[in-house]
Amino acid sequence: MKTIVSRIRERLSRQSFPHSAEDLRKSDLFAGWWYYSVELLPGLITKGQYPDSFPMLPRILLRNCDLRGTTCLDVGSMEGLLPVVMCRQGAKTVLATDAIDHCREKMAALRHYYGVKFEFHQVGLMYDLASKLRKSRRASFDVINLSGLLYHVFSPLMVLAGVRPLLKKNGLMIVSTNVVVDDSFAMQFNNAGRLQEEPNTFWYLSVGALDYLLRYLKLAPIDCLYIPHRDIKSPVRYVADVESGYLSVVCRAKDDPIPSREDNWMLKSAQHSWEYAGLIDWDFCNRQAVTRVPYSCTIEKNLLRDDIETVDLLRAASRRVIHEADGSSDAHILRLADIS
Repeated sequence: MKTIVSRIRERLSRQSFPHSAEDLRKSDLFAGWWYYSVELLPGLITKGQYPDSFPMLPRILLRNCDLRGTTCLDVGSMEGLLPVVMCRQGAKTVLATDAIDHCREKMAALRHYYGVKFEFHQVGLMYDLASKLRKSRRASFDVINLSGLLYHVFSPLMVLAGVRPLLKKNGLMIVSTNVVVDDSFAMQFNNAGRLQEEPNTFWYLSVGALDYLLRYLKLAPIDCLYIPHRDIKSPVRYVADVESGYLSVVCRAKDDPIPSREDNWMLKSAQHSWEYAGLIDWDFCNRQAVTRVPYSCTIEKNLLRDDIETVDLLRAASRRVIHEADGSSDAHILRLADIS
């Protein structure tokens, strides 16, 4: 019965979209506000919020993941650029999520024009995501993209804690966020809009803090890319009185926290902290299946830590730099011919 009801709802919710260039140009769909630039018909591209030169780092890194037959989650999907890319790279199932369904029609348009199928779940505020998705029985993923979100929430660590149990053992998570490039273990607050004028931007993690929190949550950094904010040509003001940029990190799920040699606190905290045990569903995490999803890029040896062989993000941020997109397929623009 549930299957029948689901099919009826799908038929009733199907939308019709313009088939001719003339009709599309005249439509509210094409003329409306878009986050990404998207080619809907040959040569007709919506006007997104980013310049064509601005590289989309998680998209570039995602090409190194073999997505064939995988289950993928994209957190904070907007119109669904990355879910489309995941589908085209061979993912078996893709779940797109966002706090509200403000891009429902545009997401449906991408499914239509790109001939892909992916689900969408409205999840509200991005906390406790594992519990929310478990209710829908979609709570186990080979690959998770968590990008462009941590600086938009009151508590970045709480969001990471809520997403972590959803990742399969040995799975891959791409975590991307604005950072301050220094070796402190701190977050800088966007007081008076000094870091960015956007009103939903709150925290910039230091690179050192991001590196530590990932390893604390049993995520081993294996690759990364970085763009300095000063290189971004945009009407949005990113540059402040600190060295800041956008860092995208590929992590491999591990069974235990990953302290450095001199760190005697991390394992003790993981074993005895009420917060660590109570806010992260490690029992559910430990019951996840093991995945073998490959990652094809091997990072330079001199960017790895000597003792634990994870990427030293502070060192790598100065070496793994992309200043601008080499082409549209590396940027925040989706074209009909793109397969990644």
